[in-house]
Order: sequence, then structure tokens, then C-alpha cells
Amino acid sequence: MTDTAKLRIGTRGSPLALAQAHEVRDKLANAHPELAEEGAIAVTVITTTGDKILDRALSEIGGKGLFTKEIDDALLGGEIDLAVHSMKDVPTVLPDGMILPTILPREDVRDAFISLKYKSFAEMPAGSVIGSASLRRQAMILNKYPDLKVVTFRGNVQTRLRKLSEEQVDATLLAMAGLNRLGQPDIATAPISEDDMLPAVAQGAIGITIREDDAQCKKWLAALHCETSAIRVAAERAALKALDGSCRTPIAALAEFQDDGSLRLRVSIVRPDGSERLDTERMVAKPDIATAMAAGTDAGEELKQRGGPDFITA
Repeated sequence: MTDTAKLRIGTRGSPLALAQAHEVRDKLANAHPELAEEGAIAVTVITTTGDKILDRALSEIGGKGLFTKEIDDALLGGEIDLAVHSMKDVPTVLPDGMILPTILPREDVRDAFISLKYKSFAEMPAGSVIGSASLRRQAMILNKYPDLKVVTFRGNVQTRLRKLSEEQVDATLLAMAGLNRLGQPDIATAPISEDDMLPAVAQGAIGITIREDDAQCKKWLAALHCETSAIRVAAERAALKALDGSCRTPIAALAEFQDDGSLRLRVSIVRPDGSERLDTERMVAKPDIATAMAAGTDAGEELKQRGGPDFITA
């Protein structure tokens, strides 16, 4: 970081997180000449608790806030001016004094099936082992393919691919968005259709947080915002919030604009052992942030009522 930086971007240090931060940096430099000068934007790497503890599932050590807390603290403490996040890691309630004014255009929302032996789940014989850190992916696989075995499998893209090559597991899953942003879409054996595996809430979306009173950052970021993506993410996150969702909860949601301009929202919850799945859907004729959030809240509350208090933990 330089003393002359006009803008300091905070990010996690994984290759994917850095690729996302550099994408934001480049977009800001392209949009604003004063930020295109050498040294005008500095990228600061912040190690989070979730990055340090890799031998346990996130659900055991506190959930998704583990990937944002230290970055939030640096932002509110004035060490950085904005933070770049994968939106699927961002808790539905932000700390006081912080806002999320910008969602970048959303990437591919699909999950990627990755195996050196098989082309799809359907090809895998009973007892085959799939590694995933995501309770959503684990539960959805068990729901559809109960004869397969799932194990917790954490680490960044490179770590997971190494474990796969060492045959610790027969297959793993990653987000297509991440592979695309790393310039490595060919790592995917095959993308998984959204109809076969509904994505995580806000999968493929990058969000940027700033201090609530930072008018200059808000002005700079306005050029990067994608309202269409923001509406989709708002619907999904509202459903998650209504369900009290965290890393402990197998929840999936996807909001998509239809050809007529309406918004279709699908939300699913799955028992962790895969034994039961509940689905619901909402259509919003004229979507904006408010109507999208209302639809998400309604869908989430419906599933919460249908599932009952023990559905997620059973």
C-alpha cells in the first residue's frame, strides 16, 4: 500500500478474491481518470478467521461472517475505504455504519462438477466420494443421489484441485463464476444446470461495502453498479434473511429476469442429510429492489413455516 493512494481496497488474499479486487480496481480506473494514475488505488490483503481455520466446516466455527469480520473492522476503522466481497459470503445484516451500494454485473450462477474420473453425478457408482465445504451442495447431492457419500472439503480452488488429483475424493464442486474470474473455466468437467442444483444465495455476484458517510466512494462506485443484478441479489438475500440462513443452513435461491421483464424467484431448503427438500417460487411482475425483497421475504417465511423449527437442524 502506498501513502499516496486515493482509494484503498480491502480483500481476502485468495487468488479468486484478489482477481475480484483487481477487477474492481480496473473498473474504477477506467471510469475515473483521477483513479487511473499510478498508485492511486491500493489493494490491501486482510486475512480472515475463515481463511485461517481450514480443518473444520464453517458451520462448526461460526458461519459466513468469518470471511467478512476482519475486513469489516478494517473498513469501519478507516484502514481501507471499500471492501470487495463475494456476495454469497456476506451476512444479510451489515454492521452499523456500513452500506452496500454496489453490485457488479453478475457472473454465471451455476455450480461446476469437477472430476478426473466421471462426467456427472449420474455416472458415479454407489459409495463414490464427493468433497464439498457447502452444506447446500452436500444436502442437495444426498437428496438426489442418496447412494453417494459427501465429505467436508475446504480450501481455495487450487487446494481443492490438488486434493482431487491426490484422489482424496472422486469429485468436487466449485462455482462457475469463480473459475471464469480466474480465467480457468476449463477446470469444470461440466456446469450443473440450475434446475439440477439451485445455486447458493447471490452466487456469482460481487458486492462492495463502504462506510455509510463516505460520499466520495459512493460517487466513484456509482459507475460500477448493476441494478438488474442488485434486484436479483436482493430477492435471494431477503429469502435467506427470512429463513435465518447462515453456513449452518442448506438454503438455495435464484432470481432471474424473464423475457417479459418479470422476475422469477425460486427458493429451496434441504434437510442436511438430504432426506427432504422443500421448494417454493414467486413471480414479480414489475420488479425493483423493494418488490424483489418483499417476494424473497414471503418465500422464505413460507418455507420456514412449512419446514418447522427442526427442519434445518434435523
